[in-house]
Amino acid sequence: MNGTEVIKAALDMSQTWLTALLADVKDAPTTFPTPKGGNHPLWALGHITHSEAGLVSQFVLGEANPLSKWDALFDMGTQPVADASAYPPIDDVLVAFEKVRAQTLALLGSYTDPDLSQPSHAPDDLKDMFGTVGQCLVGAALHATFHAGQIADARRAMGKKPVFG
Repeated sequence: MNGTEVIKAALDMSQTWLTALLADVKDAPTTFPTPKGGNHPLWALGHITHSEAGLVSQFVLGEANPLSKWDALFDMGTQPVADASAYPPIDDVLVAFEKVRAQTLALLGSYTDPDLSQPSHAPDDLKDMFGTVGQCLVGAALHATFHAGQIADARRAMGKKPVFG
């Protein structure tokens, strides 16, 4: 297995886990994972989608984030709110995620392993984590997996059984 195949496997796994966890939360997408708040499923999905669109567009391609219209809702540092009407419907956000992830996978499919070592357009303060194209693409998979854990906790707060295990 080469580098691009490993990254593809990670992106595919993170998408599988994420969509499985989201399958039955549409009736309560703003359920917080803890009594003290946290990132609810709708915010987590929107944040994953917005971040991946930005990570690939800005850091890999050097272009603007195509989902910048969601900056105030899902950008790093934003805080989830309980009011679902403050957000796009979860089904719309899921469609956007699937589109962004398909674009990420298509871009990855156009790369060879040496391409993964090319420098990114990440700002200097993020070069340690996102300094190469490969680091950016691995980051997209890890980021989705990280927030999938929060969705798993929110599901438990809803009284749902674990999806895995």
